[in-house]
Amino acid sequence: MVAALRRARPLAPHLCVWVVAMSSDELTGLTVVVTAERRAADFVAILERHGAAVVHTPAIHVLPLTADEDLRVATASIIADPPELFVASTAMGFRGWLEVADEWGMREELISVLDGVRIITRGPKAKGAVRGVGLREEWSPETESFEEVLSRLTAEGVDGKSIAVQHHGTITEWEPLTDLAAGLSALGAEVREFSVYRWTRPQDQLPMRELVDSIVHGRVDAVTFTSAPAVASLLSTAKDMVRVAEVIAAFSGPVTPFCVGSVTASPLEALGVPTLQPPRARLGSLARFVIEELPRRGGVEG
Repeated sequence: MVAALRRARPLAPHLCVWVVAMSSDELTGLTVVVTAERRAADFVAILERHGAAVVHTPAIHVLPLTADEDLRVATASIIADPPELFVASTAMGFRGWLEVADEWGMREELISVLDGVRIITRGPKAKGAVRGVGLREEWSPETESFEEVLSRLTAEGVDGKSIAVQHHGTITEWEPLTDLAAGLSALGAEVREFSVYRWTRPQDQLPMRELVDSIVHGRVDAVTFTSAPAVASLLSTAKDMVRVAEVIAAFSGPVTPFCVGSVTASPLEALGVPTLQPPRARLGSLARFVIEELPRRGGVEG
C-alpha cells in the first residue's frame, strides 16, 4: 500500500510516512466534500484510499494573472509612487505577483522599489517568499493574523502614511482580510489594496447549489476547505439561495467543516461557525487530520 501511495503522490512523499500506522478504512461510510480546485486529485486520492466517499465540487476558478489589467495598473502605480509600508498577505500571492511582473517586464524594478520600503509579512510563508528574493521584512506577527498587524500599526500610528496591502484573492463580503485595509483607512492611512490570483465563482452554479442542499440536509459528513475564497464562494451561493443561516446551522451540527488553516477558516469563524484545523497549515496535515478526526465525529469506529 505504501508503494502504491508513493506512485499516486510523487510530489508529496511525506504523506506516506504516517499511512503505514493507519488502516485503510477509517472513513468507510463517511462522505467528504473537497472544494479545492488546485491539487484536488491528490487530496481526493488520499481520502478515497481510506474509505471515504468523496464529492469533488470545486468552489472557485482562479483567473490567469497575465490577463489581470487591474493588477498591472496597481503594480505600475507602486513602482511609480512607492508606499511607505507594504503588507504581504501570502507567499503564493507574493510569488505570483513577482512572476507576472516578470512577464510584464517590471520584476526587477518592483523588487528594487520594495527594497526601499518597510515590509510586514502576515506569517512565516509570506516571510520566506519575501526573503527568497533578497528582501527583508521589518516584522511578522506570531499569530499570522491581520488583527495583530492592525493592532501593531494602530499603536504605532499611521495617520497620513501610504500603505499598500497585497491580498491573495478577490475581495468579497465574506473574507475579513479586508478588515486590515478598512481599519488602516479609519486610522487615517492612505491605503492601496490590490489582489493577486483573482477568482470567480463557478459559471455553472448547479453543483454548488446541490452542495448547499446536501450540507443543509446533512447528506455529507464533512466539507474541506483549502482557501478562504472557497468558503466565500460557498457562502455566496448559499446567500443566492437564501440559505446562509441553514448552512451555518448545519456546520454547527451534523456537518463538520475542516479548514487547512486560520485564514481559510476566518469567514466561517466570523459567523460563529466552529471549524477544525490541523496543527500545520498544509494539505498533507489536513488529509491526516480528517482521517483521524472525522470517524470520531461520524460515529464510525477506526
